[in-house]
Amino acid sequence: MKVKVESEKILKAVKKLHGVEIVLENPHDAKEAINLILTKTDLFKANDYEKLRDVKVTSFQEYKTSAVDYKMVFLLEFLFEDNVSLETKVAVIKELQDFFARV
Repeated sequence: MKVKVESEKILKAVKKLHGVEIVLENPHDAKEAINLILTKTDLFKANDYEKLRDVKVTSFQEYKTSAVDYKMVFLLEFLFEDNVSLETKVAVIKELQDFFARV
């Protein structure tokens, strides 16, 4: 399952949780930031979080009105263990999205 998150949301979350302003230049930077967020917060129930093997991060630019007006967006692909139910996957992803909505 995949979701998209604007770079500004990730930056605000890291600033809020760790008190540091970071720069996201590429998917590797975003992956490190996501790992900081996931390890710092109590977003997930312990059992659900343990079933998340990894988060794959890719990036793209989203153009709103012109070629000069764009946002860096990161695509987060959640990789779970094989036997995880669809409901658990959705719950974990929803909790993360809710967190980004509050930031």
